[in-house]
Amino acid sequence: MNENTCVSEVCGDYVLVRLSGEVDLSWSQQVRRAILDALGDGGRVGVDLSQVGYIDSSGIAALVEGLQNARSHNRKFVLVAVSDAAMAVLRLARLDRVFSIFSDLDAARSA
Repeated sequence: MNENTCVSEVCGDYVLVRLSGEVDLSWSQQVRRAILDALGDGGRVGVDLSQVGYIDSSGIAALVEGLQNARSHNRKFVLVAVSDAAMAVLRLARLDRVFSIFSDLDAARSA
């Protein structure tokens, strides 16, 4: 699998946090910080999970914290291009019903 990377980029009205690799306890704090920093910019935030081969409970917790933070500040927080591996974990935890999940950023914008 790819090495672990976490890159934030401005894509118009969204800050997109692109994750790749394995989101586990060894670096979920960096993921958490990137998500909260993106939310701190005051706009909409999308998290791209297309290159995530594995995500554990600490990674899911970082996503949930981002969602809660966004909701408390009335901001949009979405997951985009969720990999099969990440979607399996979200479904198992029934979080696929909690998060707004889109095939890509354009789909999120038009929702």
